[in-house]
Amino acid sequence: MQIIKKLAIISITLFLGLQSLLVEAAPTLGKEYTLVNPPQATETGKKIEVLEIFWYGCPHCFELEPSLSAWVKKLPGDVTFRRMPAIFRDDWTPMAKTFYAMDALGIVDKLNADVFNAIHVQGVDLKNENTLFDWMAKHGVDRNKFAEAYKSFSVQSKALRAKQLTQEYGISGVPTIIVDGKYMTAPSMTGGYQGLFPVIDNLILRARTEHAGKK
Repeated sequence: MQIIKKLAIISITLFLGLQSLLVEAAPTLGKEYTLVNPPQATETGKKIEVLEIFWYGCPHCFELEPSLSAWVKKLPGDVTFRRMPAIFRDDWTPMAKTFYAMDALGIVDKLNADVFNAIHVQGVDLKNENTLFDWMAKHGVDRNKFAEAYKSFSVQSKALRAKQLTQEYGISGVPTIIVDGKYMTAPSMTGGYQGLFPVIDNLILRARTEHAGKK
């Protein structure tokens, strides 16, 4: 009987300890994350959307990219990751168009890291169109096809939309992560990159619970 009581006490203690850890792990509204007001529509259907708002010229986005790419590879099937270039000023537009042109040609995953490295390691001015087109050609991309995509109406429209959404999301800097169109977090809110991913994971769990409640 004494053994049963001891086991019961141990179980309760472990349970309370686990609950305590879960409470501690939960991010705090207004500290590790904020709410997008009003919430924005997602583009991933019934799946939970994780959106990175970034800029190729941002050194913090460059530093985050390797860890973010590794994290994305482990996402569960009900979560979809996508990127959106921010446009705070007109001189950010060329790199937003670069992203959308690469997206149109299906080469974002192939060259995303290389674009970051070209800017932040090699000092290449990819905001200059001729330099950009030549750089793409050196990396195996048809120069004319890329230039055509870069100057296309579709890419121009997406860049204008990105500029509008940068304002509508109410972000103050990059990189910023938006979960399911309603939860916003960033390395600046989580004490750095290591603290970012546990917060995103927690917000994904929250969004998953909300999705389940709608079924």
